[in-house]
Amino acid sequence: QGSEKSWKNTLSLLEYIAQFAVAGNMGAWMTEEGKILHHGVVEPNSDRVAVQAYIKGRELMNEEGREDEAMAALNKAIEKYERHAQAYERRGNINFILKNYQDALYDYSKSIDLNPANPEPYMGRGKVYLLDDKFDEAIKDFEMAIKNSIPLQPIYWKARRMKANAHLSQQDYQGAVQDLKFYSKRRFKIGDPNQLWKRWATFNYGKALLETGEHKEALAAFENVMKIEEGNDDIKQADKLYYRGLALKKAGKSGFRKDLKEAAKMGSEQATSLLAEI
Repeated sequence: QGSEKSWKNTLSLLEYIAQFAVAGNMGAWMTEEGKILHHGVVEPNSDRVAVQAYIKGRELMNEEGREDEAMAALNKAIEKYERHAQAYERRGNINFILKNYQDALYDYSKSIDLNPANPEPYMGRGKVYLLDDKFDEAIKDFEMAIKNSIPLQPIYWKARRMKANAHLSQQDYQGAVQDLKFYSKRRFKIGDPNQLWKRWATFNYGKALLETGEHKEALAAFENVMKIEEGNDDIKQADKLYYRGLALKKAGKSGFRKDLKEAAKMGSEQATSLLAEI
């Protein structure tokens, strides 16, 4: 918070200092009453071989089919500066994409050893642990990603979502509730990739609340699911109706039969079974 002049001068000074470094980055935000006015990223961009090799590798990662070139550039960055934590993390991402999970695990762990304050490698290693059904280890890494980031960063919310997913995989519904609550109530800015996961989070928040006996809150969550038009999920309309109907019934509200009947018509076996019981 401050004046435009103060923002520009401070950012310029940090950018100047950063050119003496080989690796690392810094996020900067100017806010007013919770609204982001400016955002900047400060990082080295000098002619040093390690710096340019890292930048090249990072950019090539975004181009499909050029993973080998990106890997070679990152290898070069590490060769020139063996403590390049970010290069290890980026290389870990390439190995993850190529399904070289053990190599990815090594790179993420090495990056954490070199810079334990960086959230990205914790996120990457947590994803590897999830694939290996090591949920407790994954949760610890996602917690560290949350601890080392702030709500202004997309990775903060991604870590919360992934942590909730790990809890759900263990059927630890109480553990998932808090992360899903924060995520489902967050207003993401346009272009934030987390926005497309809000319906998934809200739907699973409702399911977790049903399991923990908070039926009225679960009903409110499923009502919100109906209002979210798009998302990165494959939630069927029949499932939305079934769970809203179930929440209505458990909350002692009327109208649940209508939802269950519609869900049954759409092929929901759960709705058909519940209707038969009723």
